[in-house]
Amino acid sequence: MKSSLRRPLGLPAAALLLAVAGCSAPDPEAGPAVPTPDARQAGPCRALHRALPDVLDGRKRRAAEPVSDFTAMWGDPAITLRCGVTRPKILTPGTEHYNPGADSADLDGVTWLPERQPDGSVRCTTVQREAWVEVTLPKRVVGGAGDISALTDLADAVKKTIPEGILP
Repeated sequence: MKSSLRRPLGLPAAALLLAVAGCSAPDPEAGPAVPTPDARQAGPCRALHRALPDVLDGRKRRAAEPVSDFTAMWGDPAITLRCGVTRPKILTPGTEHYNPGADSADLDGVTWLPERQPDGSVRCTTVQREAWVEVTLPKRVVGGAGDISALTDLADAVKKTIPEGILP
């Protein structure tokens, strides 16, 4: 004899829905974490935000969530920019990552400190400027060789808005 007893979906269905939602991919429109620059960096960072190009390395600028004058994004996978970040650990004495002899690269008059990340991306931070500007280039952009030439499209905006100088 075949039973026609059916269970209501109720709790098991709700638990499954919550589990699936918890395991879903992050929102592709979400942006980078918003930094909290000090007063010395905030003004130049806001000026940089207004001067940023609409296209970076052939990628169109797009909205980031949350909206901020201290972040920007281009393309997918996104090249991300954060202005007013803290000093990179590689330049911070007393941290395990400190490397005072870290190699930097000058691209069109802006000096960048590139750092390869575990996921294959490269995080580049300006040095010798009055605000720390951090740009993360995804692995698909930098390739295996760590090509950071996409940063040349940012040079004019950085030179125009972030004065040269050394941060304490």
